[in-house]
Amino acid sequence: MSYIFLFFATPKKASPNQLMARQVKIFGGTASKYLAEQIASHYGAPLGDSHVVRFSDGEFSPWFNESVRGCDVFIIQSTFSPTDNLFELLLLIDAAKRASAHYITAVIPYFGFARSDRKDKPRVAIGAKLVANLLSAAGVTRIMTMDLHAPQIQGFFDVPVDHMDASAIFVPYIKSLDLPNMLICAPDMGGVHRARTYASYFNADMAIIDKHRKRANEIESMTVIGDVRGRDVILVDDIIDTAGTLTKAAGLLIDSGAASVRAFCTHPVLSGAAYERVEKSQLTELVVCDTIPLKRESEKIKQLSTSALFAKTIQRVYAYESISSLFVKE
Repeated sequence: MSYIFLFFATPKKASPNQLMARQVKIFGGTASKYLAEQIASHYGAPLGDSHVVRFSDGEFSPWFNESVRGCDVFIIQSTFSPTDNLFELLLLIDAAKRASAHYITAVIPYFGFARSDRKDKPRVAIGAKLVANLLSAAGVTRIMTMDLHAPQIQGFFDVPVDHMDASAIFVPYIKSLDLPNMLICAPDMGGVHRARTYASYFNADMAIIDKHRKRANEIESMTVIGDVRGRDVILVDDIIDTAGTLTKAAGLLIDSGAASVRAFCTHPVLSGAAYERVEKSQLTELVVCDTIPLKRESEKIKQLSTSALFAKTIQRVYAYESISSLFVKE
């Protein structure tokens, strides 16, 4: 009787160095390609090759033109209007998951639908929670975003959320202005915590605009709480949409004796007649980030880049390092 002996080689266990050698690939969605190119440049890697085919009926199909198997994939796309931007991000996440990416991070500089974060009246949707569910269902393993309209939206996710703060960009610029009599102002009660953070950092006084809305995007009354006479006022907010609130606040502050008014808003949605309102307002300057591209240039609007900050954050996330030191503390 003869015997056949089969010998099976035991597979080698990957070393820690091999595991840490996973490749980072950065891709940009259609709406944020301009920002993705800058982030990739600051990171020191080429922007990944992706493409979107659009059909005549309005449907589209994005895909990656290179392998992402085993890679740490960072997909950069803000989800401002139209909602195609959100759905393209979801499709890119799904494509990366199906292509066996090791880790998929959705870098969402501007997180749309964040203003719908609670049931503030009967029979209303909570859009921010729905978007969080869609991203999770698509297969995302991490979220990176900046200045959420409501910080508690981080709790809508069951994956890690890196919530970046635009103070890392705005504070150096405010310092460069060297304003002699600075005062930080919240444009509404919801922005008090943000304004207090800036006021604490600069050891400056603070004021608040108390406003009452008749309906969305329409203000009924505004009142200044605090003494602004002779002060160089810095208004800080996360979003500027129609610019109605900020331009009216600027006029009210000047009428109350302020020497100058500047506004610092992270996300320049700037819809409707926003540009005309800003240009005709008593704002000395409106400073925004490039989380959303400007529709046109304006002498009163200055846009600061977020690309270096996002690149640093991606580097630290990849290396499992803390990112909290990148941001201003109270």
